[in-house]
Amino acid sequence: MSFPVVAALFGFAFVTTVTPGPNNLMLMASGANFGFRRTVPHMIGIVTGLALLTLLAGAGLMALFDAFPIVRTALKTVSVAYLLWLAWKVATAAPPGETAAKGRPMTFLQAAAFQWVNPKAWAIGLSAITIYAPDRSLLSVTLVAAAFAVVCFPAISVWAWLGTVVRQWLSSARRRHVFNGAMAALLVVSLYPVLGLHG
Repeated sequence: MSFPVVAALFGFAFVTTVTPGPNNLMLMASGANFGFRRTVPHMIGIVTGLALLTLLAGAGLMALFDAFPIVRTALKTVSVAYLLWLAWKVATAAPPGETAAKGRPMTFLQAAAFQWVNPKAWAIGLSAITIYAPDRSLLSVTLVAAAFAVVCFPAISVWAWLGTVVRQWLSSARRRHVFNGAMAALLVVSLYPVLGLHG
């Protein structure tokens, strides 16, 4: 890839990972309920999972979806069901002072695995491969995955930090319920723009 194309790829990776979506809304809720430090494994899991998903999508999963559209439809159905369950968990999260007893942040492995049922992660990965690695060669696909690995953490960490900013404000039970309810509603709404992508 030429330098302008690589620069465009990194810009694409940053913009798509910093904008609102299931990962970032969950990170904001986690930062608010558990704090930044306890949310770090969640963030590292997102970075790892998204990079791996992108790499494997370019290495053959796109061809599988092209050959068997039913697989893509099944994945989309499972993704929606899981995200609706997560929205319910966010809406009913325990107060910040009770999280140690009643809840815990998403682990590295859970966050990495979550990318496989995250519609936005699939949309980002498949779009990046289509645009920046149309030949699906190992080198170009690896470069696309590496771009996400490099820029994703700083992009998504902003959301976890924003959650910590409102943490003190959430000491009020009423405000906490409003915040968690809003985060859950936004998580559900975030499904809308990605459901129509790629079929």
